[in-house]
Amino acid sequence: MLLVLSLPAFGRETVTLCFESQDVRPWRTEQNGGLNFELLKMVEQRLDIHFDFQSIPWKRCLAQLKANAVDGAFAVSYKPDRRELGEYPGGDTPDAAKRMHTDTYVVLRRKGSKVAWDGKHFSNLDGAIGFQLGYSVGDVLRAQNLEVDEGSQRADELARKLIAGRLAAAAVGGSDAAGLMRGPLAPQLEQLPIPIIEKPYFLILSHALVASKPQLAARIWNAVEQARNSPAYKKLALAQGVRH
Repeated sequence: MLLVLSLPAFGRETVTLCFESQDVRPWRTEQNGGLNFELLKMVEQRLDIHFDFQSIPWKRCLAQLKANAVDGAFAVSYKPDRRELGEYPGGDTPDAAKRMHTDTYVVLRRKGSKVAWDGKHFSNLDGAIGFQLGYSVGDVLRAQNLEVDEGSQRADELARKLIAGRLAAAAVGGSDAAGLMRGPLAPQLEQLPIPIIEKPYFLILSHALVASKPQLAARIWNAVEQARNSPAYKKLALAQGVRH
């Protein structure tokens, strides 16, 4: 019976995708749960293909993509220099309609801190702003000539550095921040109301895949858009209280 159940996968196209090896709820978990995986399962069904998921540290995932060692990576926000790593749907100007989801970066500060963010500028900073290694928000912070700290892999590690006074503030993904503000560290943290930035996040495919199988790449990206706009996925996103 096990052999019979596994047979259909062998006849399907397999596409290897890497993702960051940590929980970013509600989008994904290391155990292949969350809305990103629900969306990609719908894509598999629509196209009759098979995704082979690999959970690895984020910078290594992007390096694997650049080396064409994997066929794609998710969920990736747009930065011009990331076009060297792989292909976005829509090319040099990514097509936001083919995004996997939308998320924000927000500011966390220690409880009682006077650090402020008005949507354009920080004030009352008395140290560095931390963010996770390889995350795109670093470009936004560096563009303001701010002192930054990119030494943390995980959101909870970043929060602990902030609480310990090693950072003045932290720039954290909106879903990560929501998790922190529901967790045991929440009494020592405050989230500022204005996001730093809001971005779409994409499935980006390797240069090799797009060059060798352009029709498959187009079908995958089209299926992402169709699945994300489907009533079934919208119901899942609504249940999690997030934008899709």
